[in-house]
Amino acid sequence: MGTESTESTESTESTESTQTQDTGYVPVTMKDSPLGVRPCSMAAALELVGEKWALLAVREMAYGVHRFAQIVGYTGAPRDVLTDRLRKLEAAGIVERRLYNEHPPRYEYHLTQAGRELFPVTISLLTWGAKWAMDAPVVQFRHTCGQVVALELGCGHCGEPVTRASLTPIKAVPAGGQ
Repeated sequence: MGTESTESTESTESTESTQTQDTGYVPVTMKDSPLGVRPCSMAAALELVGEKWALLAVREMAYGVHRFAQIVGYTGAPRDVLTDRLRKLEAAGIVERRLYNEHPPRYEYHLTQAGRELFPVTISLLTWGAKWAMDAPVVQFRHTCGQVVALELGCGHCGEPVTRASLTPIKAVPAGGQ
């Protein structure tokens, strides 16, 4: 028994050491972390786009709607609130304003690369909402293959499905390995 325990510990330490050397990452157990607010990329993203009107504005721009009055009309957002959200999205580099009329100055709102990369998030929320938040979907999307889109999250490296069970949380090792 004592030998198995030592071998198991050495094997784990060896694996963790190898993972750190090979990848720069160390596995972590999320549920056993000290209690406290987690620094997290999801929380940081939600600070930027996690409010209803911000994400609905991004949706409209992804649909090709770029003028303020149309975004207001299609989202139902109060004008002052939408103005604030668009400014925040612009400051975060998610949206850019483009002048389309000089007198009086009028702008269109377009997604930047960062904004366009939110497309999978918006389509995932639309799909989830159609299934869990509405009696029936209002709109569906047909893929170029001819079928209604059925999303599946897959690993970009191996193509295997991404599930909670297939993931291992890891913590980045700071530069210099400290």
